[in-house]
Amino acid sequence: MRSKVNINGHPIHPILIPFPIAFLTGAFVFDLIGFITNNTSFSHTGAYLSIAGVCTGVIAAIPGIIDYFYIVPPNSSAKKRATKHMLVNLTAVILFAIAFIIRGGINNHPDGLTLVLQLTGLGFMTAGGYMGGTMVYRNQIGVDHRYANAGKWNEITINSPANEHIIGNETLLALNQMLLIHLNKKRIVLAHTEKGFTAFEDHCTHRGGSLADGTLVCETVECPWHGSQFDVNTGVVQSGPAKEAIKTYPVKLENGKIILTGK
Repeated sequence: MRSKVNINGHPIHPILIPFPIAFLTGAFVFDLIGFITNNTSFSHTGAYLSIAGVCTGVIAAIPGIIDYFYIVPPNSSAKKRATKHMLVNLTAVILFAIAFIIRGGINNHPDGLTLVLQLTGLGFMTAGGYMGGTMVYRNQIGVDHRYANAGKWNEITINSPANEHIIGNETLLALNQMLLIHLNKKRIVLAHTEKGFTAFEDHCTHRGGSLADGTLVCETVECPWHGSQFDVNTGVVQSGPAKEAIKTYPVKLENGKIILTGK
């Protein structure tokens, strides 16, 4: 699914995170050397790197937080992992900020407590990086992959108390293409199949994966996380590990308009 904060489809968050990782790691290394050798040049460098690491860490967190709220599927294993990832990395940045405050300024040597806090921060940052990698490679957060003829990732938002919603013209989707609809805080997938248009919830009943990000072939949608398959017309499970069916929504065509029923 495409990141909300991207450059030509490329998510910005993973572009930014190497900077705080490099700066904060360098801060600890230079402060450690300065502490051991009592060399002010190393200590000063470590202090400046701490400032750079904390600042770039905050900057990198902004697109990450936006994606956390807008693209990570709710009530899913990815959401739980993303929450831990966010809290762990913020803790790492806060620890480095506290360490800098304790040292009392750029011109001061780091003491033992400063180094302990920095080392602990590196541990948190490493754990957070591992979680982030898992989200990308296992949960495919921010990965805009498309199978053959599926078209580009597409989504719209509708906020309306009405029971029926005009989604667009019947030419909106080609065969086997899907559209993610944010309807009054619900995530619904509109799909074009051999039988026409159908709609179903964007929530795999196994671990909460986004079905809009999966593949649609022969009236069947496959979750990209663990391969669960569902009949898009009835919601019935075609293949596990999911055990429960997904919810479907009525769709009709009137005068060439696609109309979705559901609040």
